Amino acid sequence: MKKALLIASVLFIAVISTACINNIAVQELNNKAAEYMEKGDYESAMNRLQASLDLDATMYQTYYNLGIAATNAKKYDTAIEAFENGMKIKPDYYNFYYSLGVVQAEYADKLVETESVNAENAETTAPKEVSAEDKAKAEGLKISAIQNLKKYLELYPDAGDRETVEELIKDCENFGKPTQTETTKVIEAEG
Repeated sequence: MKKALLIASVLFIAVISTACINNIAVQELNNKAAEYMEKGDYESAMNRLQASLDLDATMYQTYYNLGIAATNAKKYDTAIEAFENGMKIKPDYYNFYYSLGVVQAEYADKLVETESVNAENAETTAPKEVSAEDKAKAEGLKISAIQNLKKYLELYPDAGDRETVEELIKDCENFGKPTQTETTKVIEAEG
């Protein structure tokens, strides 16, 4: 009986020690990631945060920080995945919904960006073609952004940025609809 108690005690101490070492390593990785974020080195920050999650995938704050770093690095799929994974751990953390909605709206806009591209040795510019697949993905992202931004306002009714968020929701709802200027041009072209 004493032998079994001794073995159980040793195992307990080993588990506690390992957990403490992991917590220290996770904290060090998160601190280093914060330093990289401050310097604008989002790739290095993402690497440290991912290493932190490899050691402890239960910290919702690490998922949130990874999502922010990925958003700043314009790695939209990684950002969305990080926010969604964090939401599984802490579904009532309203910042997940806000940040996810913002990154979804930004990603959708990036997919359908129609900035002109210069043709090599050409004097004119040609508009960038947007595929039907990208348009459909952008529409889905805008719908999800609306849902997440509304959830943010629901979870955080006293949000100081309510008007800004409501304006972003309106912009998402109007996505793909012709603007007044575009409608006028179509009418003039037909007339």
